[in-house]
Amino acid sequence: MVRTQIRLLANSHATYSTLVTTIAQWLGFLGVQANVTQLHTESNRIQLSLTVGKPDSCDDCDWEKILQNLERNGANAPTQPQASPLTPVQERKLQRLLAYVIQAGNPDRPLEWESLYPQLQSLGFEEEMLAGIRAALKVPQSLDQLTEELDTDVAAVALSKAVGIAMLDRQINSSEDKALTALLDAIKQR
Repeated sequence: MVRTQIRLLANSHATYSTLVTTIAQWLGFLGVQANVTQLHTESNRIQLSLTVGKPDSCDDCDWEKILQNLERNGANAPTQPQASPLTPVQERKLQRLLAYVIQAGNPDRPLEWESLYPQLQSLGFEEEMLAGIRAALKVPQSLDQLTEELDTDVAAVALSKAVGIAMLDRQINSSEDKALTALLDAIKQR
């Protein structure tokens, strides 16, 4: 999907409007309504500014907290997101959760690691994470057990990565939706 979009941009005579529409469409997959307010190139990069509305799946209380946190901490926040390192136990849990999402997306056919591996690499997974996911794929996973007492940090990391995995085939089936919803609920409950 990404390669197709890049080809479209490269061959478009209306690159600006195509890129603006593509960004809004990508965020729309996540239920986020976004408008590009500024777009320009600088130093071999594309810089853009967005105005983002409340995502469809976000309740009003959570949205208000997000806005308040941004207002309070916005000026002091680092410009690059800081990933908090996960413990080995949390990493294994994450690998098992992601394996579950992969299994949920392919319920009726056996998984072929050779075709899955490059897709996961394209999502930015490191080799250690890929090895853990591959090992976890050899065992059926239980969503109920995986989300029981799930750490909020792990759920947040898993949700963002699980969305990417679920969207690899550009559709989300009911099992994937159930897994994504469970991860979102785990974040909300803590």
